Amino acid sequence: MSAWLGGLLLAAATAWLATAWWHGRKPLPPGLHVAAPWRPAAGVELLLDEACLDAHGRWRRRRAIFAEWRRLIAQARRLVVIDLFLLDDGPLGRSLCRALIRRKARVPGLEALVLVDPINHCYGGRPAPQLEALRRAGVRVATCDLTPGRDPNPAWTALWRGLFRPLGNATRGGWLPDPLGPGRVTLRSYLALLNFNANHRKTLVVDHDDGWRAVVSSANADSGSRDYRNAALRLAGPAALDLLHSELALAHRSGLAPLPCGPAPPHDAGVTAVPRLRLLTEGAIRDTLLGILDGVRPGETLEVCAYYLAHRRVIHALLAAHRRGVALRLLLDPNDSHFGRASPGIPNRQTARELARAGVAIRWSGDARAHAHGKWLLRHGGRRPATLLIGSANLSRRSLDDHNFEANIQLEAAADHPVIRQARESFARYWHNRHGETHSRPFQACDDATAWRYWRYRLMEASGWSTF
Repeated sequence: MSAWLGGLLLAAATAWLATAWWHGRKPLPPGLHVAAPWRPAAGVELLLDEACLDAHGRWRRRRAIFAEWRRLIAQARRLVVIDLFLLDDGPLGRSLCRALIRRKARVPGLEALVLVDPINHCYGGRPAPQLEALRRAGVRVATCDLTPGRDPNPAWTALWRGLFRPLGNATRGGWLPDPLGPGRVTLRSYLALLNFNANHRKTLVVDHDDGWRAVVSSANADSGSRDYRNAALRLAGPAALDLLHSELALAHRSGLAPLPCGPAPPHDAGVTAVPRLRLLTEGAIRDTLLGILDGVRPGETLEVCAYYLAHRRVIHALLAAHRRGVALRLLLDPNDSHFGRASPGIPNRQTARELARAGVAIRWSGDARAHAHGKWLLRHGGRRPATLLIGSANLSRRSLDDHNFEANIQLEAAADHPVIRQARESFARYWHNRHGETHSRPFQACDDATAWRYWRYRLMEASGWSTF
């Protein structure tokens, strides 16, 4: 009996390890880990959502991102494709849904598709009225199928894939508090949440005249994001079509029938003249980011806005750039809350202290009310064209190592290009609190020297038991 039991335990452990290994490293299907060719930088515009205190201590909001989404939706005649991590029934979500429903009513032949992460109905544990309203209006709505992606939490993967995922979920019978808002959900919602993977993209693609327009963003359309500081890039032409085909591949695997959109642009060598840009998704973002950090030279400036900074290779590359004499400035969110709940500042306060001890210049941008949720990096100065990397990806293992589904744009342009100039001016305005506005605070305001929280961050990042 003991030999039989030992063999059974060995077989179970082998299956658990094999499942964890496979789902953390398996090949990704088309549409994921995309490094598209360089395309001409047509129709580009930097869009910023800002929230700050003005010179009189009054709260000020400036919102450009979803205003542009609504404008683009209002002129669409053939196709609208939206991919959003969070789309709830709050003011931002309702406004976006109403814009799409109105356009569908005015142009009945318009094909409209909305792809969302399963977090929007708490993994099947509660209704999602905003999504039902879209369906009633004739919009195709799908919950993104995350199973083709890689799982970031290897200790949980085998249990989730083998035991709990086949159980499904239900909107009735919930007895546990909803981890993301009011109400009750089932235990199965929590079991799904612990797998910690997500479709984290925030993109829009629409037809525009005889071509295509797209927006690649860091902004969600949920109640908690009303005062968040976000950044997006609007673009046109073949790069928008690259994004469209990546999104339609996700939608097709999530149960939606193919949509007419024309052939993908040819994957040739791409353009060499600036301004130029390209689509990057998932791990291709990491590869490009590390290439930028490794290649930045003394005499150049590197400016980073990050909601999460946790990836160890990124941190090492930042330290190496600083040692080479690169002018490096980081604007980080203090991470004092996550999903509306108080947080001890993990991971940013711990990584910031590590970088600050080496002499890296850091300021805190945002607070519990107005998170600095934008994710962008700007390299400029010297004799080379500037580079802007912008989109949904956090600087963390989940976002950069092919676990979450992410979308970024890399733009290369001359220093006097309007987008580069606006990005530089905006970063300086945040860093120096210009025009009497309060956008950032000194590093000492949120410094945390607690050793056990640092090692807690390191364990969470390495193991995958983390929400960042």
